[in-house]
Amino acid sequence: MAVLEVLPYPNESLRRKARPVTEFDASLARLVADMEETMNAEDGVGLAATQVGVDLQLLLVHPYAFKGDEARDEPVVVVINPEIVWQSDETITAEEGCLSFPDVFIHVARPSKVRLRALNLKAEPFEIEGEGLGARALLHEVDHLRGVVMIDHVSFLQRQRALKKHQKHQADLAAEARRKAAKANKAKVPTAG
Repeated sequence: MAVLEVLPYPNESLRRKARPVTEFDASLARLVADMEETMNAEDGVGLAATQVGVDLQLLLVHPYAFKGDEARDEPVVVVINPEIVWQSDETITAEEGCLSFPDVFIHVARPSKVRLRALNLKAEPFEIEGEGLGARALLHEVDHLRGVVMIDHVSFLQRQRALKKHQKHQADLAAEARRKAAKANKAKVPTAG
């Protein structure tokens, strides 16, 4: 297993519509394991394959989203080729974050309940329902598979504020990486003595 790079917005992969999974083989199982390790390393609630640069209709959601703290040790929910079959008319506006927008949180309105039809890792069909955080996580990740990101659900002003914060965070990360690289290079330079 490996921790994969989570692509930051505006990476073009985040705007692509994912293609259906057609092969349920060892490479798919490896991808799921790597995505789970990545999601856990990033302390995420969900992760879509498009966020790690893979153009497949595959998403993971931590069972915490459905059951709370008592589900922390349960296996991740693997959702392949999801189709929304029902969502409530009632919506809830709540704070939402995204691993592709680290440290950016915005209020997004989403249906309070949702039901998906999908396949599991063995290509077996199943349905999953989410309510509250579970619905929010499922819909957020399905959006990723459609090339939609969370800032697409908010006003222009909210989007601009979120993007400004995201750009600052990305610049801070780049500056930190440059400092570390310079320090590492300095340590490698031999001194005359």
